[in-house]
Amino acid sequence: MDKLPLRTFAPEQKCSHCPGSICCTYFTQEVPTPRSKLDFDNLLWQIAHRDTQLFKDDGKWCLLINNPCAHLQPDGRCGIYATRPTACRNHSNDYCEFDASAEDSFDLFFPDYDALLAYCKTRFKRWP
Repeated sequence: MDKLPLRTFAPEQKCSHCPGSICCTYFTQEVPTPRSKLDFDNLLWQIAHRDTQLFKDDGKWCLLINNPCAHLQPDGRCGIYATRPTACRNHSNDYCEFDASAEDSFDLFFPDYDALLAYCKTRFKRWP
């Protein structure tokens, strides 16, 4: 399904037109800013796990865990909408993944282990 222009839908209508309910298929977890080889080695261990990525955006480092919400229904709606967690209630879709891919705006994005390893090798002259 092709994305429709941003102005086609009001924010309250976007979710019902979002292919795959994108924002409900992952979560992020901020991690301390890595500075040492050990810090990056720990991130390599984390990103080595299936469906885990890493990014830096606005000075913050975050793990991106691609794992759909257990309450996401086959039709893309929330199965616990009336009692959904506060994080879901506070999520704004004024400008979201429906409008543009989040990865396009990250300062750094590591989709997999090999990408982060390559970065580590350029950042540290002597990588183990």
